Amino acid sequence: MKHTIRPGWWYPHGATVAPDGVNFSIATGYATSVELLLFERADSPETYEVIQLDPDIHRTFFFWHVFVEKLPAGIHYAWRIDGPDDTRTTGFRFDEKKVLLDPYARAVTHTLWNRKRASQQGDNSECSMRCVIPPDDDYDWERDKTVNHPSQTMVIYEMHVGGFTKHPSSHATYPGTFSGITEKIPYLKALGITHIELMPVMAFDEQAVPENVANLGLKNYWGYNTHSFFSPHPGYCISPEYGTHRREFRDMVKSLHNADIGVILDVVFNHTAEGGAEGPTINFKGLGNDVAYHLDPDDRSIYRDYTCCGNTLNCNHPLVCRFLIDCLEYWVREMHVDGFRFDLASVLIRGEDGNPVEHAPAAWNIELSDVLVHAYIIAEAWDAAGLYQVGKFPGFRWKEWNGRYRDVIRRFVCGEKGLIGEVATRIGGSSDFYEHEGRLPTNSINFITCHDGFTLYDLVSYDEKHNDANGENNLDGMNDNLSWNCGFEGETNNPAILSFRKQQVKNFMAILFLSQGIPMMLSGDEVLRTQQGNNNCYCQDNEMSWFDWALVEENRDMMRFVSELITFRKRHPSLMRKRFLTGEKKKGDRLPDIVWHGITLNEPPWNDPEARILAFTLSATGDSEEDLHIILNMSDDAMEMPLPQFQGCTWYKVMDTSLPSPEDIVKPEHQLQVTMPAHSSAPHSIVVFEKKSFIQEESIPCLTK
Repeated sequence: MKHTIRPGWWYPHGATVAPDGVNFSIATGYATSVELLLFERADSPETYEVIQLDPDIHRTFFFWHVFVEKLPAGIHYAWRIDGPDDTRTTGFRFDEKKVLLDPYARAVTHTLWNRKRASQQGDNSECSMRCVIPPDDDYDWERDKTVNHPSQTMVIYEMHVGGFTKHPSSHATYPGTFSGITEKIPYLKALGITHIELMPVMAFDEQAVPENVANLGLKNYWGYNTHSFFSPHPGYCISPEYGTHRREFRDMVKSLHNADIGVILDVVFNHTAEGGAEGPTINFKGLGNDVAYHLDPDDRSIYRDYTCCGNTLNCNHPLVCRFLIDCLEYWVREMHVDGFRFDLASVLIRGEDGNPVEHAPAAWNIELSDVLVHAYIIAEAWDAAGLYQVGKFPGFRWKEWNGRYRDVIRRFVCGEKGLIGEVATRIGGSSDFYEHEGRLPTNSINFITCHDGFTLYDLVSYDEKHNDANGENNLDGMNDNLSWNCGFEGETNNPAILSFRKQQVKNFMAILFLSQGIPMMLSGDEVLRTQQGNNNCYCQDNEMSWFDWALVEENRDMMRFVSELITFRKRHPSLMRKRFLTGEKKKGDRLPDIVWHGITLNEPPWNDPEARILAFTLSATGDSEEDLHIILNMSDDAMEMPLPQFQGCTWYKVMDTSLPSPEDIVKPEHQLQVTMPAHSSAPHSIVVFEKKSFIQEESIPCLTK
């Protein structure tokens, strides 16, 4: 069957469904021959029609286009493009035999994909990925709107779509899919988070792992190898062969929004799945390799690699920059996404010569886009080539993963001395990074753990990484984890060590949620999920990485602690300030916004190289809130810590991480009054008090010490 074709039009890009057919448009500047390939199904080894485009009819500027009449939804398509192949001089890598994906495809499938074949010379049509003509775009959003919580109230939960429900214990109807997340919304609501941050969901190459890793039957699990930036990953869909990607993703977003939970996407705009010179040709290499990537000016067959992933996207080339903006605006406008976290975001700052640009167009166009104006934009403000920009990422609206916060808090909780001054600065929102440029505490995304590195329970269980299962001789992953195994490496049945590890987890969580800025936690940390000491589970699509739902019951005391901690934060605006703390008493205030202490009131040990104890009093923001007093004792000794005294008021203990559940954190109606002027703080513990007006009633339970 041959379809009737018309010239079509060059805009919009990609495949656009119309009442009487589909328009196709693809950009490729120096092509000499362009073919549109049509396949009946995702698993069709051969085309059922090849449409040759005439440059005199089907080309406008550097866009090739054609309208195919009566082409139904569900048909798969791809491109084959010929042109000059002069990698060394020009960087062109045209190959008439390679089957290419449309970079603007709204849905792709990988049923027959073979990465090795696509990396070799010759025809790969029998084992190529395909684009899908999606159904008519008539999705009913039912008045859905993006979730736009004030930044200071955000609580971010980083998670993996597949790993969240793939474990058999999840009992999800469709495990490992967008639908699986929808089934777990009640759990997310009970935990109290406001936003989920999804590890890459744009279509990625699951086969993009080193050969020795692939030989073990492992694959790319995390997803940091995107190839199709407009398509949800087919591996997270129930029926991708029918082009249902958008509907399934939208169903998840709409359900989360109905529960008042926002959706942030982790996006990989620093490199693609095509890798370096030995990598496969998927789309960009065969369309405009010279434009898409940073190439060595002396030998353009060499890819400049600022990502340690084989290639680097040339983000500040005008065409690439426009593509990235189109993509982000699409996910906000048509998929109702609430924000983005940019992996290795400092690549966005590199100019076409690879050097940092003061006013990089990519970063500023993202910040200033009208469509993205309400979207959260979060930078991992470094890349793999040493461009570290925490506190210096261009723009004002950009939030940053605060790697300094992570490192200092890890060192402090593990017992390192002499960090008190910087610990206070990080807890206060990292004003040294942001205040001088007019930025806010909410520019700092505070975290202790993320997908990359130890889980929180492994952070207190292992001194060394144990990545042997990855097949790379334990050479992969970070060596300096700033961790402490609490006296024994790995799994143990010693009840004292197990109790202490749990206490340390509570300490980390408590500091995270008692800090100014935006807290982010790793999925599963609230139930002590472990990866058996593996700090680089990028290739472990198995129970090592999956969320084990049996832990929710097994460690329900830890889950309760974290949930109550989030609730506590939400009812204390003083922990979620819009502006930086000053330590000064302003006109009309009862107290300074914060007063720092050490083992003596009003005497913080800023310059004491042996200090491991810090306390502070945080004043309420209004009459409906209580003042707080917080003691952080990371020393090996119990300490008598004085409490500030106020006429007509007394302190009630809210939290003590050294105590078992449910005494470790208590609801307001169960808090105990403290009658003594000091409180004994256990070693390696955090204690929190609320100040309330004194009521003389014999029925009020009291703590004498």
